[in-house]
Amino acid sequence: MTEELQRCGWGNSAPEYVTYHDEEWGTPLHGDDALFERLCLEAFQSGLSWITILRKRPAFRAAFAGFSVPAVAAFTDDDEARLMADAGIVRNRAKIAAAVRNARAALELPEGLDALLWSFAPDGPRRRPAALAEVPATSPESVAMAKELKRRGFAFVGPTTAYALMQATGMVDDHVADCFRATAPGAAG
Repeated sequence: MTEELQRCGWGNSAPEYVTYHDEEWGTPLHGDDALFERLCLEAFQSGLSWITILRKRPAFRAAFAGFSVPAVAAFTDDDEARLMADAGIVRNRAKIAAAVRNARAALELPEGLDALLWSFAPDGPRRRPAALAEVPATSPESVAMAKELKRRGFAFVGPTTAYALMQATGMVDDHVADCFRATAPGAAG
């Protein structure tokens, strides 16, 4: 009999969460398109369960041209209408419009989306949370990231969404202390 891996509490609640927790969440992610996808999905998740987004992610990828920043930036009103009719994704007009707006804003970044987002990753080790209750919903860095993204024309990028993006993409490592994925004390990989 093999011993069950110790995970963050949410990581065992559904098969999709096990895979996401074990293979993606908290793993450093780079690339403008990859980070654009995560930024969009975190915005679509707002007010919903993350499991809903995970289950719809293949449909999101198909509907949003693989989250290619230039492709989404070129979306027209007809594309937005197509997306509103796509039952495979979350059909929220404001969030769909924000994804297109954010792609256009990302194209305007001289340094690129990857460099901008990662510039907000905290330096040095942080105290690892002992339990989920110790994991914050925001941080000074996520507040600053959200403010800068909004200044540059992005939408649906509040401090909580920015912090969730930072957690998901390994800018911060919030795996709890007894999780098998926990690395050095709160260090980003």
